[in-house]
Amino acid sequence: MTENSRTTAQNAAERADGAADVSTNTPAETGEAAIPELVIISGMSGAGRSTAAKCLEDLGWFVVDNLPPALIPTMVELGARSQGNVARIAVVVDVRGRRFFDNLRESLADLEAKHVTRRIVFLESSDDALVRRFESVRRPHPLQGDGRIVDGIAAERDLLRELRGDADLVIDTSSLNVHELRAKMDAQFAGESEPELRATVMSFGYKYGLPVDADLVVDCRFLPNPHWVPELRPFTGVNTEVSDYVFDQPGAKEFLNQYTELLQLIAAGYRREGKRYVTIAVGCTGGKHRSVAMSEKLSARLAAEGIETVLVHRDMGRE
Repeated sequence: MTENSRTTAQNAAERADGAADVSTNTPAETGEAAIPELVIISGMSGAGRSTAAKCLEDLGWFVVDNLPPALIPTMVELGARSQGNVARIAVVVDVRGRRFFDNLRESLADLEAKHVTRRIVFLESSDDALVRRFESVRRPHPLQGDGRIVDGIAAERDLLRELRGDADLVIDTSSLNVHELRAKMDAQFAGESEPELRATVMSFGYKYGLPVDADLVVDCRFLPNPHWVPELRPFTGVNTEVSDYVFDQPGAKEFLNQYTELLQLIAAGYRREGKRYVTIAVGCTGGKHRSVAMSEKLSARLAAEGIETVLVHRDMGRE
């Protein structure tokens, strides 16, 4: 947490304790400045919360690390009183706060009652990746107590399960380095204006496992595999030869057309529910041919429909 953030957090705590002068009305009700944007960053210990927070700080967000959840509404009120100096606030909330969900649920309900728009970013990672990270820095997991690292990870997953389900954006960092995580955060938050809905279309290979951050999963294994065509095997789905082969197969174009129509229906529902992010995982056996070709076409269709789209080929080049 920066020195400026720490001072503001301390002031917020003092106001929360003493604070007859902090109004419970929203800025809209009192005629004050607009309520700041709020992003809550949470997730598994070791999954990259600090990196995500630093990225937002570099993008001009006011970032507070490990703020007690009970103080989040107060922080938003202080931001509203800053005459536009604090327009975007990011708060890192995690299990270091111990009585985590009790206070956080109350704070989220308070924010909703005051019509504060908030987004939750959840950083996820596999158990194996988290164990490696804790062992590499030789630090215990904050919840392991006298047990093992895996015991702490299991306890944290159980504690965070409900929050993960409420998250607007889930990022799996199992196979990401620091630079790749920053690129994902930049892709989501660096824009001048916030789109109505942003989609990540991710190709993947089933033999490498399902993406844990997928909201929707598409299986392209019903199409013939170009891997078994010797002249196509060295290429990928971004090559015209492979793409033409895939979409010349019975059902391929029909599937693309009908699934795009289905996504339009889903996107309209997401907008009504205030969901801003969706990850669509498109899979085939190895994540090299069919899923890549389908992802390329699908992302182009979504972009043409006005949905801001990020295209990721998770496993291409991995074989």
